[in-house]
Amino acid sequence: MTAESLKDTVALVSGASSGIGRAAARRLAAEGATVALVARRTDRLEEVADGIREGGGTALVLRTDLTVAQAAAAAVEAAVAEFGRLDTLVNAAGVMLNGPSDQSPLRDWDRMVDINLRGLMYVTKAALPHLLTAVRTGRRTVADVVNVSSVAGRFAAPTVALYNATKFAVTGATEAWRQEYTARDLRFSVIEPGRTQSELFDQKDNSAGDFAAAFGEVEPLHAEDVADAIAYIVTSPRRVAVNEIVIRPTDQP
Repeated sequence: MTAESLKDTVALVSGASSGIGRAAARRLAAEGATVALVARRTDRLEEVADGIREGGGTALVLRTDLTVAQAAAAAVEAAVAEFGRLDTLVNAAGVMLNGPSDQSPLRDWDRMVDINLRGLMYVTKAALPHLLTAVRTGRRTVADVVNVSSVAGRFAAPTVALYNATKFAVTGATEAWRQEYTARDLRFSVIEPGRTQSELFDQKDNSAGDFAAAFGEVEPLHAEDVADAIAYIVTSPRRVAVNEIVIRPTDQP
């Protein structure tokens, strides 16, 4: 199967300031897409944008708090206003704040729901009309939403309850959207990575230890490994819909 160029397409990537989101933005730009970069840390986004531009690509920085519905919608509208269309959405923003449930503060649970689930929901809702328009007007006659879930969206583990809950929700919603929009050539895909080098492990004390205890000590994936999978999905020909990819480190049980 020959990969299709993303030239003349526009992608919006959430969580683009670090980790999988940053790697995905760079990879999609390398495939020819114009990229809108969405996250809260402007300095990090500018670094990513500068790298894309140095490679001959085009990038737009959109500092956004995705937990605010109006802000998420404004980011989508700004990207479309700047570039005229939206062909690809990658929802890669997320936080992981694990710990014993009787000791974890409720604000950590709220934050995971707000970013991992509500943020994804807000961006997707705002993007849908533009993605459907891209199907009708683009040379590829297809558009894509790729949601980054986790193996934690497939298997529950102790001390990971609310992270599990958000990722199970992302995986389930993606499949429901896939069924809803497949006849309209809008492809929904979910990627469920195993342990990946990420700032997720720096977001809360002992988070890395909790995760290691649940999934074992392994050589982690690189963010670029997951970005390769995202690129495979969105550069596939219109006839090919890659619904779900589970990608684990080789030595993860």
